[in-house]
Amino acid sequence: MKVAIIGASGFIGSAILNEALNRGHQVTAIVRNPEKIDIKHAHLTIKKGEATNEAEIATLLVGNEAVISAYNSHDSATYVKAIHAIINGAKKAGIKRFLAVGGAGSLDIAPGVQLLDTPEFPAEWKAGASATRDAFHVIKQTKELDWTVLSPAMMIAPGERTGKYRLGNDQVVFNDKGESKISTADYAIALIDELEQPQHIQQRFTVAY
Repeated sequence: MKVAIIGASGFIGSAILNEALNRGHQVTAIVRNPEKIDIKHAHLTIKKGEATNEAEIATLLVGNEAVISAYNSHDSATYVKAIHAIINGAKKAGIKRFLAVGGAGSLDIAPGVQLLDTPEFPAEWKAGASATRDAFHVIKQTKELDWTVLSPAMMIAPGERTGKYRLGNDQVVFNDKGESKISTADYAIALIDELEQPQHIQQRFTVAY
């Protein structure tokens, strides 16, 4: 599949890029700083672009069948502007399929209580988690695209690619030790699995061990 990945040089975006290439997809990586991607691959095209620039994004997306947003910002206004630009850019480019990296902060930890709103949520993560939640609200209101948002477990970090994971919907997924974690590599597997075999159209889901 021809797929564009916005933010392909980032923490999670780079894992998604590797997984997509390893599974034979034709990838256009759209990044602010192309020099941050040091991968050479026959199926990879790297393009410089600013996620908040709707006209630029629309042009860069032309010819792709799907777009994945791994964009991230700790500033809510900037994040929301970028998501609007990506959504509208996809529409202008004639792309229906849109997948986005979500956050764990908007997952429910108890009925009606989101993780971000608990007293235990780390203060240093609140700005980023709040911005990601605001962007998710924008995506949820989008009717014209076949969108999917994948929220990671509470803890996501580089680690082994096991190919094993469990899925959830809007609730945090814990293991039998009370932990909620996933590696970036296994997160990427879950996202590309969803790209190849859609199961969550116009839905958010989550992944954890």
